[in-house]
Amino acid sequence: MDDMEIVRLFWQRDEAAIAETECKYGSFCLGVAMSLLSDGEDARECVNEALYQAWSRIPPQRPEKLRPWLGRVVRNIAVSLWRKNHRQKRYNGLEQALSELEDCVPAAVDLQQDVEGAELGEAISRWLAALGKEDRILFVRRYWYDIPLGELANEIGVPPKKLSQRMYRLRQNLKSFLEKEDRPYENCGQLRSV
Repeated sequence: MDDMEIVRLFWQRDEAAIAETECKYGSFCLGVAMSLLSDGEDARECVNEALYQAWSRIPPQRPEKLRPWLGRVVRNIAVSLWRKNHRQKRYNGLEQALSELEDCVPAAVDLQQDVEGAELGEAISRWLAALGKEDRILFVRRYWYDIPLGELANEIGVPPKKLSQRMYRLRQNLKSFLEKEDRPYENCGQLRSV
């Protein structure tokens, strides 16, 4: 069943929409949640919450592409749960990836709040759109989906050290781009290597 048919089921308030969504995108959603939380039970809870939110939000929303819409919903739920658990010192999942980025975004605000902010998000989207396809995919998989550097290196067939240098250059490029966008900077020292 394609996305528009599934969305139509949601609009008709047909409960089959949830079953079809879970069948088509359940594994994808679980993967997104697992990459952030590293706990199967919490990840399944996020997927269930995402399905509930899909039921609650469609209608009035009508996503054209269900996969990225669900990915964003699951990720937001997982990040919220990660924050809650992180306050309790239970997870280290996103900490390293976020720490790699904290030096190339404005230091005057909290990184996690600013990443979710519309202005910074739009600037990063413009920067990503200007990258080559492979660099864009690597950056998003590393810093959005929190895929470990070693895993990415194995997938593309390069040594981790070489990929680490490539990611460093991408972060330097992002930092320069954001500086040109007139983002306020303080304490922007050396970017951390992986």
